Formats: sequence, C-alpha cells, structure tokens
Amino acid sequence: MEALDIARWQFGITTVYHFLMVPLTIGLGLVVATLQTMWVRTGKDEYLRMTKFWGKLFLINFIMGIATGLVQEFQFGMAWSEYSRFVGDVFGAPLALESLLAFFTESVFLGLWIFGWGRLSKKLHLACLWIAVLASVLSAYFILAANSWMQHPVGVEMVDGRPVLNDIWAVLTNNTLLVAFPHQITAALSVAGGFLLGIAWYHLWKRRRDGIDTVNEDGTVNVGERPEIGRDKADHSVWIKSLRIGAVVAMVSFAGTAITGDLQGKLMFDQQPMKMAAAEAACHDGTSFSILSVGDVGAKNCDDVKAVIEVPGLLSFLANNNFDTEVKGVNTLIPEYQEAYGTHIPDDPKYGEQAGTEIDYLPVMSVTYWGFRIMIGFGGVAAAAAAFALWITRKGTVPESKWLMRLAVFGILAPFGANSAGWIFTEMGRQPFVVAPNPSFTGIDQVFMFTAAAVSPGVSRAEMIFSLSCFALVYLALLVVEVRLLFKFTRGGVPSAMPELLSSGGHDGGSSGGMDSAGGDDGTGSDGSDSSGGTKPKQPDDVLGFAY
Repeated sequence: MEALDIARWQFGITTVYHFLMVPLTIGLGLVVATLQTMWVRTGKDEYLRMTKFWGKLFLINFIMGIATGLVQEFQFGMAWSEYSRFVGDVFGAPLALESLLAFFTESVFLGLWIFGWGRLSKKLHLACLWIAVLASVLSAYFILAANSWMQHPVGVEMVDGRPVLNDIWAVLTNNTLLVAFPHQITAALSVAGGFLLGIAWYHLWKRRRDGIDTVNEDGTVNVGERPEIGRDKADHSVWIKSLRIGAVVAMVSFAGTAITGDLQGKLMFDQQPMKMAAAEAACHDGTSFSILSVGDVGAKNCDDVKAVIEVPGLLSFLANNNFDTEVKGVNTLIPEYQEAYGTHIPDDPKYGEQAGTEIDYLPVMSVTYWGFRIMIGFGGVAAAAAAFALWITRKGTVPESKWLMRLAVFGILAPFGANSAGWIFTEMGRQPFVVAPNPSFTGIDQVFMFTAAAVSPGVSRAEMIFSLSCFALVYLALLVVEVRLLFKFTRGGVPSAMPELLSSGGHDGGSSGGMDSAGGDDGTGSDGSDSSGGTKPKQPDDVLGFAY
C-alpha cells in the first residue's frame, strides 16, 4: 500500500468513528431539549427524570464526539496538505463560522446548562440548552456546507489553478447542501429515536423480570413500586413515555430521511452520475432499479454483473421523476469522463507514484452498491421496529421475552449502521476525485481535484502507518471508555443521573417532584431543602448538576 492508500484508510476510519457520535449528539440533544421543555411547561416529575437521564447520556456522547472530532482538522495539515492548499480559500469561511460561531456558542451554553441546575431560573436554564442544541445543528450546517462544496463546487473562480471564493452565499445555499442538511438532521433523529426505544425497552423488561410490573388478564399493565431502588410509578412512566416518544421520532424521521434522500439522489444523478450508476451496478443504460445484482461488482468493465431482481422503471423515476427515460450506465459514462478529464493522471511530481497511471473512474462498486442498500435497509428496519414497538406497548409495557429485549437493544445499532453506510457511500462514490467536477451548468466548470494530488508530498508510508496505528489505539481506548460509561449509566437507570431518588426513597410521580414553590430549579429550594419539606443530603449531583 502506498502512502495515499494508508492516508485514505486513516481518514476513513477516524471519520466513520467520529460520525458514530455526531448523529446521536444532534438527535438526542433535540430530544432532551424537548423533554426539558415539557417539564418546564407541565411540572411533571417524569419529564425532569427523562431530561436528566437522557441528558447524562447526551453529555457523555458529546464529550467523546469533541475528542474524536479534533483529529479530523489535524489530518488536513498532516496527511492532506495539498488538498488544504487547494480548498483552503473556500473552506476557510464555513469552517471558521463553524468554530467561532456555532461551536463556541454550543460549548458556552452547554456549560451553562450543565452547571446551571438550581442556579438559573427554569426558563433561562432551558433557553441555554436550546441555544446549545441549535448551535450544534448550525455547526452541522457549516460542516455540510464544506462537504457539499466538495460534491458540487460553487461560488468560486479559478485563479492560478486554485479555486478562490467570490460568493460565500452561493456556498451556503448550495443546492447539494440544501438537501443534504435536512437529510442528515432527520437521519440523526432516527438514531436518537432508536436509542430511546432500545434502552427504554430494556428497563421496562427489567421491571417485569424483577416482578415490579405485572400484566392483568386483559393485557394491561399493573404498575408496581420498589422505591428503595428508585423503581416507583414515575420510573415506569419515564420508560414507557421514552419508548413511545422514541418510536414516534424514529418513524417520522425515517419518512423525512426517505423524502430528502430521494431529492438528494435526483441531484446526484445530475451532479455525479458515475456515483449513482455504481450504486445501482447499472453497467448499461436502462430504466430498471436493481434490488439484487450478482457477479464481480468490482470488475472494471462491468461485464460480469447481472441483475437478478429488478423493478422496471424505478431507476428512471428516482433519477428523472418518470418511468421511461433511460439512465446512463457505467459503460456509457466512462468514455464521457475520459474525454472530459483525461485517461491518465498527469505526469507531474505532485501526483507521486500515481503520476502517469491510468485513471479508474469507476468507484468500488461492491462498496457503493451494498452501502446504498444497507443505508436504506437499516433505516427501513428501524422504522418497522418502531411501528411494532408502538403497537406492542399500547397496553403500557413490553413482553417478558428476553429475545425481544435483546433485539430491541441491538436494534439501536440499525440507524447507526444506516448513517455510517450513507457516509461511506457518499465519500467513496466520489472517487477518484476528492473534489468532484460539475458535469452540469448548475456548478462551476473545471473545478475538481484528483485524490492522488491531495495527499501531503512529504509524508512517507512508514509515517502514515505509525500515525494510523496510534490513532487506532487511542480510538480503541476511547471506545472502551465510552461504551463502559454508557453501559454503566444506562443500566443504572434514572438514579444514575439522580442519586437523590435513592436517598429520599423515590417520588410519587406527582407534579410536585421537581417544582419548587419558591422558584428554585430541580425541586430544590435556595437552602438545599427538598420541596416536600425534608432536607436532601448534599451529593455531587446537587453541586454540579450532572456530576461532570
């Protein structure tokens, strides 16, 4: 493997790893802010508990997302310096906006939210969370603006062989961005929905296993209590509401993802036709969508690929909104790409060992073809599971089946898989370009960069192997830490975020828990007393809000 190959593996591994945290942070943040809004509006204790429990998991994931995300920007300078020189004039604006405007706002107000429990008024405290969460959404917008420019360059002019920004508004309103952003936000919400559903199912099942909740003859739940371990009636309300909210979020977000994904696909057929042809293993022109193709999908000439199951007219509809317009296949597109961008990498030292080699315009079809289907399939499975969960919990609890519980917990991974597969498809389908050219009038012609030209010229194969190994070890350690933290606080339930529930014997689920008549936040008065009249022991959670 050359330094270029190892650099691509390194960026791919670190990016996909980081992206495991991103959709959960965005989606769960929006859910937690909504839950706290419900608590402020209604004063119901279960919404306070939900806010604190899911808020703790949100913060664990947020912190890990920051730690893993920092690596991405360093790689631009370490392994991809030529790329940085090429796109630097364009990327400077959206990335600066992301750091200086969105990320700083997000960090400041999230800090106020963490340490503001009991110190800020309820509405001001809630406003801090909403500002932080919306800033994270804005941060995603600016990052996607940069990525969308790589998919579809706009708002620039070429000066001495480099794109120079002349219209920041064009970059921030790129049509690729305007469909990619809602697609990503709805995909993030699908991750949050599955996360709530799986964890809540586990706790409802645990209540049944421990004999706390039973089922009446008509199938309705008989909610029990064991307040000494924090398993009171409000605890049941926390989990059944979390499950059903998660299921609704998962179903609605899947619909949003499907609609925005269709719009995004139509743009890609216009802007990156080779990517979409590879996604369909469409070697020849046609109108049929391949449900299943077999053969050597990595073959350069596509001759060995055969469609086993296909839907006539569907590919044409996905690309053109009709059922009879033929879509260009790989064998038609390759000569067009060769005529427009050449048959060989230029014989220039900046291309290193790739200089003068033949250009392979066909992405790895096994990755694009199956990545596209994994993305759709896992998303559909998650939505179907959410619909099933809504139906089976209509009487207030989950079945006693241990296998169903395990499926619900492992089902948390489905939307994560859909998100990761979608990103892998999007980025690998763009090859051999790191900045894709525009074959249509909607972009700027002749703005593109081969991936072979983007890697740092002074980086050796040994250096890349060393850095990749170091990143892999660090990321493995971070993965162990995050998984252990998530498992620890998930298994601990609400008391893991509110230890005072154990010391005070739990609440009765009424609206008084969490609403102080004196105006204090989180059910505590200014003197640290419980709103019920007792004195709460000073615990770390009382001092720091979430013990962070």
